[in-house]
Amino acid sequence: MKFKDLGLAPDILSSIEKAGFEEATPIQGGTIPLALAGRDVIGQAQTGTGKTAAFGLPMLQKIDTSKKAIQGIVVAPTRELAIQTQEELYRLGRDKKIRVQVVYGGADIGRQIRALKDAPHIIVGTPGRLIDHINRRTLKLNNIETLVLDEADEMLNMGFLEDIETIISSTPSERQTLLFSATMPNSIKNIGVKFMKNPEHVSIKAKEMTANLIDQYYVRCKDFEKFDIMTRLFDVQSPDLTIVFARTKRRVDELARGLESRGYKAEGIHGDLTQQKRMSVLRAFKSNTIDVLVATDVAARGLDISGVTHVYNYDIPQDPESYVHRIGRTGRAGKEGMSITFVTPNEMDYLHVIEDLTKKRMTPLRPPTEQEALQGQVNAAIQTIEADLANNGLEQYLKTAEALLEKYSAEDLVALLVKSVAKEDSSAVPVKITPERPLPSNRRKGKGGGGKGRGNGRGNYNRGGNRSGNGGGRRNDRGGEQRGGERGEQRGERRDRGERRDRKEGGEFRGNNKRKDAGRKRPEKSKRDFVIRTANK
Repeated sequence: MKFKDLGLAPDILSSIEKAGFEEATPIQGGTIPLALAGRDVIGQAQTGTGKTAAFGLPMLQKIDTSKKAIQGIVVAPTRELAIQTQEELYRLGRDKKIRVQVVYGGADIGRQIRALKDAPHIIVGTPGRLIDHINRRTLKLNNIETLVLDEADEMLNMGFLEDIETIISSTPSERQTLLFSATMPNSIKNIGVKFMKNPEHVSIKAKEMTANLIDQYYVRCKDFEKFDIMTRLFDVQSPDLTIVFARTKRRVDELARGLESRGYKAEGIHGDLTQQKRMSVLRAFKSNTIDVLVATDVAARGLDISGVTHVYNYDIPQDPESYVHRIGRTGRAGKEGMSITFVTPNEMDYLHVIEDLTKKRMTPLRPPTEQEALQGQVNAAIQTIEADLANNGLEQYLKTAEALLEKYSAEDLVALLVKSVAKEDSSAVPVKITPERPLPSNRRKGKGGGGKGRGNGRGNYNRGGNRSGNGGGRRNDRGGEQRGGERGEQRGERRDRGERRDRKEGGEFRGNNKRKDAGRKRPEKSKRDFVIRTANK
């Protein structure tokens, strides 16, 4: 379906054409007509399927540019995603002259306050910083006509349920609400029932969520073996652009330092870095200044990075849907990609649940030997030497070469050249990665491919808001990542006031833990149902 067939206004279509878009994606084709008709919509689709345009185009068309008031708001889980959304909405609304402002934690709040005084038409922000502005009365949402919750499942996983409810309650009851999520747990449906008016649920078929162009492998090994095996795989596979996913911020830092010490161009990104540093690392990665990006799930969520050839899951994710997001960083734009997941023996149940979700079996991969890794390093060195020879420019060194050939054999000189160009044997540089507590044992109840039957108690795969949202007090915009399989009790900077909250690090969820909301009365189940519409390619 083409955008011109969706009922969009000429000035919006003009911006779409300038952006180079013609065909609407399935999620866009399924949701845009409903949103233009004023309906509340729940859209279910993975990252990279065009969700920003799916909710952005109807909202942009609805904006009255003669009004000097905020008419649309988009709530996003991370700073990076908020920035990307703002940029995309600005681009799509440029011909209509729509002003879009982004606010997020870790940035100068004074500058944001000054920008808000100019009354942009649309505000995009992370939950914590939006709450800050609401409390300071620098952000007034009484004229909001369209409310968008983007990556809603991730916001609930990060513990933003209370913040989301506060933001929603600050908007008029007579508004349009658009909710987009990669998964559809009961907690998301509850938001639909509580805050939306007879929402229509548009979902993309599961087969469209599976990355068929990605070769998926796993390596079964002990935790202390992972690093050496991974660097050997680097040497054998020679990936062009690589993302390594780790479970915690500490592990990201240790992996990045370890890779640097072994001669790889690597840097890490996680929620404790300043915004300036995070953007600097991303620019370096996109420009191929660094070859390996080590990241946590939250830090990499929503990043639009092209050209990634390999994804290495140093730690298997606790949530199977996170796996789909991780490997979705490669295999884009019709290009093939590869993912390798390191699995400890007691985490094999997690791997099987992921396979149930993706409907694809991972292929076991034998770790390379030291000799195979050395041969990979030599092969890479030969390619470098051949490329340098093709560039020539050796005339001024020929006399020196002749003199050396009189003293040494050609074989010894070439061997020395290869040795100097190739990286040193990885095992010669010892690297110690601090062991992480393994994920809690997961005994599957049923197949676990959907919201039901994923096990109960500790370590289950239920992605509901209560699991993560009410376990540890207030949360932050900086995206604290889980430690030792623990989700929701996170550590980071709380908004811009410098308020710090201690978060328990390590350990498992205990079956007898009391949640903060344990005494609250559950709301009565609504009788309203969802209308299910499945979008086909």
